[in-house]
Amino acid sequence: MTAVPSASVWPLELKLTDHGRLLSIAYDNGESFDLRAEYLRVESPSAEVQGHSAAQKQTIGGKQNVVISKIEPVGNYAVRLIFDDGHQSGIFTWAYMYELGSQEARKWGDYLACLSAKGLSRSSGSA
Repeated sequence: MTAVPSASVWPLELKLTDHGRLLSIAYDNGESFDLRAEYLRVESPSAEVQGHSAAQKQTIGGKQNVVISKIEPVGNYAVRLIFDDGHQSGIFTWAYMYELGSQEARKWGDYLACLSAKGLSRSSGSA
């Protein structure tokens, strides 16, 4: 896939499906992504997850069954996703949502590797 500068794409549709387990987003460049709530939760742009530097990023386990219970607009540049585990501090800009969609395979693989290295699990039996 050719990288498209995320600042140049604009969402046309944002749709929550599968009882809040899947967020579908379609962009004006013709691309669309189906992003799992679990993936969005563990890659939340919040300081709680990302920290204030790459070295501070947290690996969050136990979110396999998390769902998005609500989507709130933030201006015209982002949304706040409210998760059923109480997490709601991440502001997902359109550019970050595009990055998550276009780099999902790499980011998800990195996440799974970190989970394994830290002895964590995707299932809710872990923290």
